[in-house]
Amino acid sequence: MTSSGKGTFFCYLSVSQSQTRMTVGHERGTERMKRNRIKWGTAILAATILVTGCGGNAQQESGESGAGEDLTKVKVVLDWTPNTNHTGLYVARDKGFYEEYGLEVEIISPPETGADQLIASGGAEFGVSYQEAITQARVQDVPIVSIAAVIQHNTSGFAAPVAKNIQSPADFEGMRYGGWGNPVEEAVIAALMQEAGADVNKVEFINSSADFFTATAQDIDFAWIYYAWTGVEAELRGEEIDMLYVKDYSEALDYYTPVLATNEQMIAERPEVVRAFIAATSEGYRYAIDQPEEAAELLIAAEPDLNEELVRASQIWLSPRYQEDADRWGEQKPEVWLNYMEWMADHGVLEGRIDTEAAFTNEFLPE
Repeated sequence: MTSSGKGTFFCYLSVSQSQTRMTVGHERGTERMKRNRIKWGTAILAATILVTGCGGNAQQESGESGAGEDLTKVKVVLDWTPNTNHTGLYVARDKGFYEEYGLEVEIISPPETGADQLIASGGAEFGVSYQEAITQARVQDVPIVSIAAVIQHNTSGFAAPVAKNIQSPADFEGMRYGGWGNPVEEAVIAALMQEAGADVNKVEFINSSADFFTATAQDIDFAWIYYAWTGVEAELRGEEIDMLYVKDYSEALDYYTPVLATNEQMIAERPEVVRAFIAATSEGYRYAIDQPEEAAELLIAAEPDLNEELVRASQIWLSPRYQEDADRWGEQKPEVWLNYMEWMADHGVLEGRIDTEAAFTNEFLPE
């Protein structure tokens, strides 16, 4: 990708999927895996060489590895500050899995406008997003596509210190909710409260940028958290919380969050790069599943400002949940996308409906 004036010129090579298709197993270190990695490196190298003939800037498309082999450079934008949701990305980078598949991957922080806009525009080839965000984006014709589920089931929910005595959505009445101002938040709270015979108008909604522990000590009573991070941190702090997982109240709310995403142009014109990225990333998450302690240390080494104790404990909690009951890491089910899209539309947080089958794909996952 090269920039020219105010516009951005994309020069891509389409490579036949039949030339690069392969089967990648979970067993690391086998001769078959090594051969597959060599095939991917060769395919991407061929693509890179031909791209230079299009007049693009080859230095932006490829770089030199220590062994002198050309690598295709791509960026992955995170959705938030680094945490254990992202472990597989760091493992794949720092264990050399990306390089073995012919890629040089840079992990970057999200801009103020968010990761999705950068992914959709091609400013980053890949990124971390959420099913709800992609659904909302695609109803506005934003060409972003989910290519893997990072975690198989929704581990988020509403949390409150036990002193607040919030045992069910009915207990939200008279409470102050601290959130980020997304219409989905109020819609979910309203739906859960209605099922419990409670009135959402009796909840005070407050936009809060403080962390859960600071905010609940000051001006809010409950918040929406991911247990793998904030819930585990509460355990380490010795602060008891009540946790109401949203998936426990509606099957439609057991959606994929987070996911890995790319844009439609990448899928159409650089499928070999997408396939190599997902193959290597899958190895990264398999490593985090099988060796959570070692994976945690890799994340800590890469991001030394993180709370080491939290990273280690969070990784242990999350490692069996990356794949859980799916046949393979990253798998996405059509009914999960359809059910949540219909839920969003029915509850007034989606202006129309989308073709959910175009919003995600399992095409690039290793067999």
